[in-house]
Amino acid sequence: MYDYDLLVVGSANADLVIGVERRPAAGETVLGSDLAVHPGGKGANQAVAAARLGASTALLARVGDDGHGRLLLDSLRSAGVDTVGVLVGGAPTGVALITVDPSGDNSIVVSPGANGRLAPEDVRAASSLFHASRVVSAQLEIPLETVVAVASSLAPDSRFVLNPSPPRPLPAVLLAACDPLIVNEHEAKVILGDSAIGDDPEDWARILLAKGPRSVVVTLGAEGALVASRDGVSRVASVKVDAVDTTGAGDAFTAALAYRLGTGASLPEAAAYAARVGAAAVTREGAQVSFPTAEEVDAL
Repeated sequence: MYDYDLLVVGSANADLVIGVERRPAAGETVLGSDLAVHPGGKGANQAVAAARLGASTALLARVGDDGHGRLLLDSLRSAGVDTVGVLVGGAPTGVALITVDPSGDNSIVVSPGANGRLAPEDVRAASSLFHASRVVSAQLEIPLETVVAVASSLAPDSRFVLNPSPPRPLPAVLLAACDPLIVNEHEAKVILGDSAIGDDPEDWARILLAKGPRSVVVTLGAEGALVASRDGVSRVASVKVDAVDTTGAGDAFTAALAYRLGTGASLPEAAAYAARVGAAAVTREGAQVSFPTAEEVDAL
């Protein structure tokens, strides 16, 4: 019935990465490593991560008619992603400026470029992709009105997964479509706003669920994750690894979870698998180049 296990709608960026001994404070300059350029962007990352795991994957995105855009298209195609939905032109390809410290933690500034031109009419024009996709995932590196259009374009039996990053308050119509809404601690607190109570992630999950999503996943880094639905809240254990670079780990987690949901896995089962995928991703440098195959996840 479905041509694609997963349709990702989102951003495609060139990641410009510099290693630093420590990230600079306000007004401070620090020296870093040689510049490395990698294909990235949350949308492209999720599409590549899913395809590496064996999912039949398509991407709806926009890149510039430039070298960075060609880098992204080459990376997507080599991973097995169907790029029929990748639009070219309208603005330069988006760029992410990333610093990575010795612990593997990163700081990221994004210039949206062509991502900011992915419009609701582009979503409506791609209706055939939506009706051919078992699961649809999105993020917030594209305009919010475009993500709202995605949620209203789903096939009757498909499932919508949203990682609201970078975070912002979300309209009720978008929250109601999420199954699940996937957030980390920072994203949860931005969406909850004044509703946040204490420092208990289980409270965040329950309050988020009350705001309308059909299910919620709260990722907790080395502490694993929480899964919340009408059936209650459960914890997903983390996988212990030596982290080298956390860039893209959240995208790998989201892609793996969305893919496994489409295969019929329960939400806790999908989240447990996604935790292994995310753990494998942080053991290598970079975003897309770090994403594991299904065989590598099984070995872990």
